[in-house]
Amino acid sequence: MSKNAKIRDEARAVTARPPAVILCEPQLGENIGTAARAMANFGLVDLRIVNPRDGWPSEKARAAASRADHVIDNVQVFDSVEAAIADLQFVYATTARSREVPKPVRGPGEAALKSVELGEKGHATGYLFGRERWGLNNDEVALADEIVTLPVDPDFASLNIAQAVLVCAYEWRKTATSGALPFILSEEEHPPAKKEDVLRFFEHLEGALDEVTFFRPPERRPHMVRTLRNIFQKAELTEQEVRALRGIVASLEKREPRPRKDRGGEGRGD
Repeated sequence: MSKNAKIRDEARAVTARPPAVILCEPQLGENIGTAARAMANFGLVDLRIVNPRDGWPSEKARAAASRADHVIDNVQVFDSVEAAIADLQFVYATTARSREVPKPVRGPGEAALKSVELGEKGHATGYLFGRERWGLNNDEVALADEIVTLPVDPDFASLNIAQAVLVCAYEWRKTATSGALPFILSEEEHPPAKKEDVLRFFEHLEGALDEVTFFRPPERRPHMVRTLRNIFQKAELTEQEVRALRGIVASLEKREPRPRKDRGGEGRGD
C-alpha cells in the first residue's frame, strides 16, 4: 500500500459515533440542502428537521445538497425539538447571542472534543441549530446540555445555517481523525532531488546565463550566483522538478536570439 493510500484510509477511519444535526423550523429548502452538503463533507449523515416551513421532501433541498443524496435520503422529520432529540444523550444548542439560560458555553473546537469523546463510547450526541431569521428561543436552548458559539465579530454575528453546520462539522471531523488529511504529496511518489542533480542544474542554469551575459558586471557574478542558488534551495526541489527546470533551460538555449530595437529604433541581432 502506498503512503498516500494509507493516509486516505486513516482519514476515513473514524471510530467515534458522528453527531446528529437538528435543524429547527428551517424556512428554505436550499438551506437544508447546503447544510446536508456541509455534513457530507465531514462525514456526518444524521440530519433531523423540525417542522420545515415548506414541507418535506424538498427538491430544492436535494438540488442544493450537490449530490449529498445519502444525507437527504435519510432525513428524519419531527413535530418538535423534544421528539427530535429524544434518543440523544448529549445535545449542544448553537447560538450567537448571550442567553438567560445558565449553561456552559463552548467554542466549536472544545465542543468537538466532548462530542468525539462521547461518540467513542457509543453515546448519541447532537447539534441543535435554530431558524434562519432568529435562531433558537430560550425554551429550546434549555433542552440542550451546553451551548456552542463561534468566535464571530459581535457586530456581525449572524451566520447562515449551512455555514454554522460546516464549522461544527469541520471541528468534529478534525478532532475525530486527529487532523488526518485525505491526501499528501508523499516522498514515496515525489522523492526529493539528490544534491548531485541540483548542483548539475545550477551549473546548467549558470552556464546558460553566462552565454547571454546575464551576470553583469562580471565582478557581481559570485553574489548573483549565490542569490540564484538560495532561491532554488528554498524550494526543496523534487527529482521531477529538477528535470523540468533543466528541460526549460535546455529549451531556452535552443532558441534563436530575437531582434530587438536599440534606443534609436533600429533592429539589431544580439
